[in-house]
Amino acid sequence: MPPLAASPSHPVFPLPRARAITDRMKEPLRDSGFDWPALEKPAFDWPVFPPGWVWLTGAGPGDPGLLTLHALNALRQADVVVYDALVEPAILTLAPQATPIYAGKRGGKPSAKQRDISLRLIDLARAGKRVLRLKGGDPFVFGRGGEEAQALVAAGIPIRVIPGITAGIGGLAYAGIPVTHRDINQSVTFVTGHDQTGAATLSLDWHAISRASEVIVIYMGMKHARPIADALLAAGRPAAEPVAVVTTATLPGQTVLETTLGALVADLAASTLTPPAIIVVGRAVLLRQALDWQAMAAGQPPRDTDPLGTHAKAASA
Repeated sequence: MPPLAASPSHPVFPLPRARAITDRMKEPLRDSGFDWPALEKPAFDWPVFPPGWVWLTGAGPGDPGLLTLHALNALRQADVVVYDALVEPAILTLAPQATPIYAGKRGGKPSAKQRDISLRLIDLARAGKRVLRLKGGDPFVFGRGGEEAQALVAAGIPIRVIPGITAGIGGLAYAGIPVTHRDINQSVTFVTGHDQTGAATLSLDWHAISRASEVIVIYMGMKHARPIADALLAAGRPAAEPVAVVTTATLPGQTVLETTLGALVADLAASTLTPPAIIVVGRAVLLRQALDWQAMAAGQPPRDTDPLGTHAKAASA
Protein backbone atom coordinates (compact mmCIF):
# COMPACT_ATOMS: atom_id res chain seq x y z
CA MET A 1 0.00 0.00 0.00
CA PRO A 2 1.44 3.46 -0.86
CA PRO A 3 2.17 5.76 2.06
CA LEU A 4 -0.69 7.95 3.18
CA ALA A 5 -0.52 11.69 3.70
CA ALA A 6 -0.62 12.74 7.32
CA SER A 7 -0.19 15.75 9.54
CA PRO A 8 0.10 16.08 13.33
CA SER A 9 -3.37 17.59 13.55
CA HIS A 10 -5.08 15.28 11.07
CA PRO A 11 -3.32 11.91 11.17
CA VAL A 12 -4.04 9.08 8.81
CA PHE A 13 -3.83 5.67 10.40
CA PRO A 14 -3.14 2.92 7.87
CA LEU A 15 -3.22 -0.38 9.64
CA PRO A 16 -0.19 -2.47 8.86
CA ARG A 17 -0.56 -3.13 12.57
CA ALA A 18 -4.06 -4.42 11.91
CA ARG A 19 -2.68 -6.72 9.25
CA ALA A 20 -0.02 -7.93 11.66
CA ILE A 21 -2.46 -8.68 14.46
CA THR A 22 -4.90 -10.32 12.08
CA ASP A 23 -2.20 -12.61 10.71
CA ARG A 24 -1.05 -13.40 14.22
CA MET A 25 -4.59 -14.28 15.25
CA LYS A 26 -5.01 -16.58 12.27
CA GLU A 27 -1.66 -18.32 12.68
CA PRO A 28 -2.78 -20.75 15.41
CA LEU A 29 -5.79 -21.65 13.28
CA ARG A 30 -3.53 -22.56 10.36
CA ASP A 31 -1.23 -24.49 12.67
CA SER A 32 -4.15 -26.55 13.98
CA GLY A 33 -5.44 -27.34 10.50
CA PHE A 34 -8.39 -24.93 10.72
CA ASP A 35 -10.29 -24.92 7.43
CA TRP A 36 -12.92 -22.27 6.72
CA PRO A 37 -14.84 -24.37 4.18
CA ALA A 38 -15.00 -27.25 6.68
CA LEU A 39 -16.38 -25.03 9.46
CA GLU A 40 -19.30 -26.81 11.12
CA LYS A 41 -22.38 -25.33 12.74
CA PRO A 42 -23.08 -26.18 16.39
CA ALA A 43 -25.95 -28.54 17.11
CA PHE A 44 -29.25 -26.68 16.81
CA ASP A 45 -32.62 -26.96 15.11
CA TRP A 46 -31.43 -25.03 12.06
CA PRO A 47 -33.95 -23.87 9.43
CA VAL A 48 -34.13 -25.99 6.30
CA PHE A 49 -33.58 -24.12 3.03
CA PRO A 50 -36.38 -25.33 0.72
CA PRO A 51 -36.03 -25.33 -3.07
CA GLY A 52 -37.67 -22.34 -4.71
CA TRP A 53 -36.96 -20.01 -1.79
CA VAL A 54 -34.76 -16.92 -1.68
CA TRP A 55 -32.94 -16.12 1.55
CA LEU A 56 -31.77 -12.51 1.71
CA THR A 57 -28.72 -12.70 3.91
CA GLY A 58 -26.30 -10.20 5.42
CA ALA A 59 -22.61 -11.06 5.02
CA GLY A 60 -21.46 -8.46 7.54
CA PRO A 61 -18.89 -5.73 6.93
CA GLY A 62 -16.12 -7.99 5.60
CA ASP A 63 -14.39 -10.13 8.21
CA PRO A 64 -15.78 -13.66 7.68
CA GLY A 65 -15.80 -14.16 11.45
CA LEU A 66 -18.62 -11.63 11.69
CA LEU A 67 -21.04 -13.84 9.77
CA THR A 68 -24.02 -15.03 11.80
CA LEU A 69 -24.59 -18.75 12.29
CA HIS A 70 -27.85 -18.43 10.35
CA ALA A 71 -25.82 -17.04 7.45
CA LEU A 72 -23.44 -20.00 7.69
CA ASN A 73 -26.41 -22.37 7.69
CA ALA A 74 -27.74 -20.68 4.55
CA LEU A 75 -24.37 -20.89 2.81
CA ARG A 76 -24.13 -24.60 3.59
CA GLN A 77 -27.48 -25.36 1.90
CA ALA A 78 -27.65 -22.93 -1.01
CA ASP A 79 -27.65 -24.07 -4.64
CA VAL A 80 -26.85 -20.55 -5.90
CA VAL A 81 -25.22 -17.59 -4.17
CA VAL A 82 -26.02 -14.25 -5.81
CA TYR A 83 -23.53 -11.92 -4.15
CA ASP A 84 -22.70 -8.23 -4.05
CA ALA A 85 -19.45 -6.38 -4.67
CA LEU A 86 -18.65 -5.88 -0.99
CA VAL A 87 -18.90 -9.55 -0.02
CA GLU A 88 -15.48 -10.82 1.06
CA PRO A 89 -14.41 -13.63 -1.36
CA ALA A 90 -13.42 -15.92 1.53
CA ILE A 91 -17.09 -16.06 2.55
CA LEU A 92 -17.98 -17.70 -0.77
CA THR A 93 -15.70 -20.62 0.08
CA LEU A 94 -18.19 -21.53 2.81
CA ALA A 95 -20.60 -22.64 0.04
CA PRO A 96 -18.43 -24.88 -2.16
CA GLN A 97 -21.49 -26.72 -3.46
CA ALA A 98 -23.19 -23.55 -4.70
CA THR A 99 -22.88 -21.71 -8.00
CA PRO A 100 -21.67 -18.14 -7.37
CA ILE A 101 -23.28 -15.37 -9.42
CA TYR A 102 -21.91 -11.84 -9.17
CA ALA A 103 -24.49 -9.07 -8.99
CA GLY A 104 -22.49 -6.20 -7.53
CA LYS A 105 -23.37 -2.55 -7.92
CA ARG A 106 -20.56 -0.01 -7.45
CA GLY A 107 -20.87 3.72 -8.01
CA GLY A 108 -19.26 4.93 -11.23
CA LYS A 109 -18.68 1.40 -12.55
CA PRO A 110 -20.70 -0.75 -14.96
CA SER A 111 -23.28 -2.56 -12.86
CA ALA A 112 -26.35 -4.70 -13.29
CA LYS A 113 -29.67 -2.89 -13.17
CA GLN A 114 -31.63 -3.44 -9.98
CA ARG A 115 -34.65 -4.70 -11.93
CA ASP A 116 -32.47 -7.25 -13.74
CA ILE A 117 -31.07 -8.52 -10.43
CA SER A 118 -34.56 -8.97 -9.00
CA LEU A 119 -35.75 -10.78 -12.14
CA ARG A 120 -32.73 -13.09 -11.99
CA LEU A 121 -33.57 -14.01 -8.41
CA ILE A 122 -37.15 -14.75 -9.43
CA ASP A 123 -36.07 -16.90 -12.37
CA LEU A 124 -33.63 -18.92 -10.26
CA ALA A 125 -36.23 -19.54 -7.57
CA ARG A 126 -38.83 -20.60 -10.15
CA ALA A 127 -36.26 -23.05 -11.50
CA GLY A 128 -36.34 -24.75 -8.10
CA LYS A 129 -33.01 -23.43 -6.83
CA ARG A 130 -32.22 -22.61 -3.22
CA VAL A 131 -31.21 -19.01 -3.86
CA LEU A 132 -29.01 -17.22 -1.35
CA ARG A 133 -28.94 -13.47 -1.97
CA LEU A 134 -25.78 -12.42 -0.15
CA LYS A 135 -25.31 -8.75 0.64
CA GLY A 136 -22.53 -6.87 2.40
CA GLY A 137 -23.47 -5.67 5.87
CA ASP A 138 -27.21 -6.01 6.50
CA PRO A 139 -29.62 -6.51 3.59
CA PHE A 140 -32.08 -3.95 4.96
CA VAL A 141 -29.56 -1.17 5.73
CA PHE A 142 -28.86 0.74 2.49
CA GLY A 143 -28.57 -2.63 0.75
CA ARG A 144 -31.64 -2.61 -1.51
CA GLY A 145 -32.81 -5.71 0.30
CA GLY A 146 -36.23 -4.26 0.85
CA GLU A 147 -36.66 -3.61 -2.88
CA GLU A 148 -35.62 -7.13 -3.80
CA ALA A 149 -37.80 -8.66 -1.10
CA GLN A 150 -40.81 -6.72 -2.41
CA ALA A 151 -40.17 -7.92 -5.96
CA LEU A 152 -39.88 -11.51 -4.80
CA VAL A 153 -43.05 -11.41 -2.71
CA ALA A 154 -44.95 -9.78 -5.59
CA ALA A 155 -43.82 -12.66 -7.81
CA GLY A 156 -45.01 -15.23 -5.28
CA ILE A 157 -41.50 -16.30 -4.23
CA PRO A 158 -41.17 -17.26 -0.54
CA ILE A 159 -38.39 -15.46 1.29
CA ARG A 160 -36.44 -15.50 4.53
CA VAL A 161 -34.40 -12.55 5.82
CA ILE A 162 -31.16 -13.13 7.74
CA PRO A 163 -29.82 -9.88 9.23
CA GLY A 164 -26.12 -9.08 9.22
CA ILE A 165 -23.80 -6.73 11.08
CA THR A 166 -23.93 -3.40 9.30
CA ALA A 167 -20.68 -1.57 8.51
CA GLY A 168 -21.86 1.59 10.26
CA ILE A 169 -21.71 -0.28 13.56
CA GLY A 170 -19.32 -3.20 13.06
CA GLY A 171 -16.85 -1.32 10.87
CA LEU A 172 -16.61 1.55 13.32
CA ALA A 173 -16.22 -0.88 16.23
CA TYR A 174 -13.18 -2.37 14.47
CA ALA A 175 -11.81 1.16 14.23
CA GLY A 176 -12.30 1.67 17.97
CA ILE A 177 -15.21 4.10 17.55
CA PRO A 178 -18.43 3.30 19.47
CA VAL A 179 -21.50 4.78 17.82
CA THR A 180 -23.08 5.47 21.23
CA HIS A 181 -21.54 6.58 24.50
CA ARG A 182 -23.37 8.04 27.50
CA ASP A 183 -21.03 11.03 27.69
CA ILE A 184 -21.54 11.94 24.04
CA ASN A 185 -24.84 10.99 22.49
CA GLN A 186 -28.34 9.76 23.10
CA SER A 187 -28.99 9.41 19.38
CA VAL A 188 -27.19 8.34 16.24
CA THR A 189 -28.32 8.89 12.65
CA PHE A 190 -27.42 6.68 9.70
CA VAL A 191 -27.62 8.29 6.27
CA THR A 192 -26.55 7.36 2.76
CA GLY A 193 -24.14 9.61 0.90
CA HIS A 194 -25.96 9.42 -2.43
CA ASP A 195 -29.48 9.12 -3.76
CA GLN A 196 -30.95 6.75 -6.36
CA THR A 197 -29.24 8.61 -9.18
CA GLY A 198 -25.81 8.49 -7.54
CA ALA A 199 -25.84 12.22 -6.76
CA ALA A 200 -25.20 13.62 -3.29
CA THR A 201 -28.21 13.33 -0.97
CA LEU A 202 -28.73 17.07 -0.61
CA SER A 203 -32.48 16.48 -0.44
CA LEU A 204 -31.94 15.35 3.15
CA ASP A 205 -32.82 17.89 5.82
CA TRP A 206 -29.24 18.32 7.02
CA HIS A 207 -30.29 21.08 9.42
CA ALA A 208 -32.71 18.72 11.16
CA ILE A 209 -30.16 15.90 11.22
CA SER A 210 -27.49 18.22 12.56
CA ARG A 211 -29.72 19.44 15.39
CA ALA A 212 -31.16 16.06 16.30
CA SER A 213 -28.16 13.76 16.26
CA GLU A 214 -24.85 14.15 18.05
CA VAL A 215 -23.29 11.38 15.95
CA ILE A 216 -23.90 10.97 12.21
CA VAL A 217 -22.78 7.88 10.29
CA ILE A 218 -22.61 8.27 6.52
CA TYR A 219 -22.56 5.29 4.18
CA MET A 220 -21.15 5.62 0.67
CA GLY A 221 -20.33 9.28 1.23
CA MET A 222 -16.70 9.52 0.20
CA LYS A 223 -17.41 10.57 -3.38
CA HIS A 224 -19.64 13.38 -2.16
CA ALA A 225 -17.62 14.42 0.89
CA ARG A 226 -17.49 18.07 -0.18
CA PRO A 227 -21.24 18.75 -0.54
CA ILE A 228 -21.96 16.71 2.60
CA ALA A 229 -19.37 18.60 4.64
CA ASP A 230 -20.63 21.92 3.26
CA ALA A 231 -24.21 20.99 4.14
CA LEU A 232 -23.29 20.04 7.71
CA LEU A 233 -21.22 23.21 8.18
CA ALA A 234 -24.10 25.29 6.82
CA ALA A 235 -26.39 23.48 9.26
CA GLY A 236 -24.27 24.68 12.17
CA ARG A 237 -21.87 21.84 12.87
CA PRO A 238 -18.50 23.29 13.93
CA ALA A 239 -15.54 23.09 11.57
CA ALA A 240 -13.48 21.61 14.43
CA GLU A 241 -15.87 18.70 14.97
CA PRO A 242 -14.05 15.35 14.85
CA VAL A 243 -14.57 13.16 11.80
CA ALA A 244 -13.24 9.72 10.90
CA VAL A 245 -13.22 7.95 7.55
CA VAL A 246 -12.87 4.17 7.75
CA THR A 247 -12.08 2.26 4.55
CA THR A 248 -12.04 -1.51 3.99
CA ALA A 249 -13.51 -1.85 7.47
CA THR A 250 -12.82 -5.04 9.48
CA LEU A 251 -10.37 -6.42 6.90
CA PRO A 252 -6.55 -6.49 7.09
CA GLY A 253 -6.32 -3.47 4.79
CA GLN A 254 -8.52 -1.33 7.05
CA THR A 255 -7.39 2.29 7.10
CA VAL A 256 -8.66 5.14 9.26
CA LEU A 257 -8.36 8.86 8.61
CA GLU A 258 -8.96 11.07 11.65
CA THR A 259 -9.68 14.67 10.75
CA THR A 260 -12.23 17.43 11.34
CA LEU A 261 -15.31 18.49 9.44
CA GLY A 262 -13.61 21.63 8.18
CA ALA A 263 -10.53 19.76 6.97
CA LEU A 264 -12.27 16.62 5.70
CA VAL A 265 -12.21 17.43 1.99
CA ALA A 266 -8.58 18.57 1.93
CA ASP A 267 -7.37 15.64 4.00
CA LEU A 268 -9.20 13.14 1.82
CA ALA A 269 -7.66 14.72 -1.28
CA ALA A 270 -4.19 14.46 0.31
CA SER A 271 -4.67 10.79 1.19
CA THR A 272 -4.75 7.66 -0.95
CA LEU A 273 -8.03 6.43 0.54
CA THR A 274 -10.55 4.81 -1.79
CA PRO A 275 -14.08 3.50 -1.21
CA PRO A 276 -15.75 1.56 0.28
CA ALA A 277 -15.79 3.87 3.25
CA ILE A 278 -17.82 4.80 6.30
CA ILE A 279 -17.70 8.41 7.51
CA VAL A 280 -18.59 9.24 11.11
CA VAL A 281 -19.11 12.78 12.37
CA GLY A 282 -19.13 13.59 16.08
CA ARG A 283 -17.18 13.46 19.33
CA ALA A 284 -17.40 9.66 19.33
CA VAL A 285 -14.37 9.80 17.01
CA LEU A 286 -12.27 11.05 19.93
CA LEU A 287 -12.77 7.74 21.72
CA ARG A 288 -10.57 6.04 19.15
CA GLN A 289 -7.63 7.60 21.02
CA ALA A 290 -8.48 5.26 23.92
CA LEU A 291 -10.22 2.36 22.17
CA ASP A 292 -8.09 1.54 19.13
CA TRP A 293 -8.01 -2.08 20.24
CA GLN A 294 -6.22 -3.35 17.14
CA ALA A 295 -3.31 -0.99 17.80
CA MET A 296 -3.22 -1.99 21.45
CA ALA A 297 -3.28 -5.69 20.57
CA ALA A 298 -0.26 -5.01 18.35
CA GLY A 299 1.57 -3.50 21.34
CA GLN A 300 0.87 0.21 20.95
CA PRO A 301 -0.34 2.08 24.05
CA PRO A 302 -3.52 4.15 23.86
CA ARG A 303 -2.92 7.73 22.82
CA ASP A 304 -5.21 9.09 25.56
CA THR A 305 -7.15 7.00 28.08
CA ASP A 306 -9.56 9.85 28.78
CA PRO A 307 -10.06 11.77 25.51
CA LEU A 308 -13.40 13.17 26.69
CA GLY A 309 -12.08 14.30 30.05
CA THR A 310 -14.89 12.51 31.87
CA HIS A 311 -13.06 10.06 34.17
CA ALA A 312 -13.57 12.18 37.28
CA LYS A 313 -17.25 12.61 36.48
CA ALA A 314 -17.71 8.88 35.87
CA ALA A 315 -15.97 7.98 39.12
CA SER A 316 -18.45 10.06 41.11
CA ALA A 317 -21.55 8.81 39.27
